[in-house]
Amino acid sequence: MGIGGISVWQLLIVLLIVLLLFGSKKLGSLGSDLGGAVKGFKKAISDQDPPKLS
Repeated sequence: MGIGGISVWQLLIVLLIVLLLFGSKKLGSLGSDLGGAVKGFKKAISDQDPPKLS
């Protein structure tokens, strides 16, 4: 049994269908765009000034 009652075979079938629908090029660009967004979000969070205690 896999994650949340979904077997590994079911996950592979869903992945195959998504790959057939969108193609590997589009999925690659989507992954890099998502990675860039997460990186930008983390940078914005770390650039904030720490709260001052007074």
